[in-house]
Amino acid sequence: MSRPIDLTEKTFEKEVMNSELPVLVDFWAPWCGPCRMMAPILDALAESFSGKIKIVKLDVENIDHAELAERYKIQSIPNMKLFKDGQVALEFVGYRDQESFTKELSDALR
Repeated sequence: MSRPIDLTEKTFEKEVMNSELPVLVDFWAPWCGPCRMMAPILDALAESFSGKIKIVKLDVENIDHAELAERYKIQSIPNMKLFKDGQVALEFVGYRDQESFTKELSDALR
């Protein structure tokens, strides 16, 4: 079963920038209600898009991740960025229901 990968600043380069697959990075925080609501949706998407996309999570409240949050201009969460070939291709800010997000990701991966 595919699940989102917990990311750190140390693993960002390998898991995101050097990934052969597109990568959806979920910038989130434990206190964020909409982020917690997105978690089961991201779990389901990791399963349904297995082999087509990698889904990773980065806790922006962790002080070790502050530089990444600043680099990618994370001002509100949940904030999900789709990386293709190490570049941000698309950004999703705020809660999305599973059906809508599935369609948005499918369209973006075409």
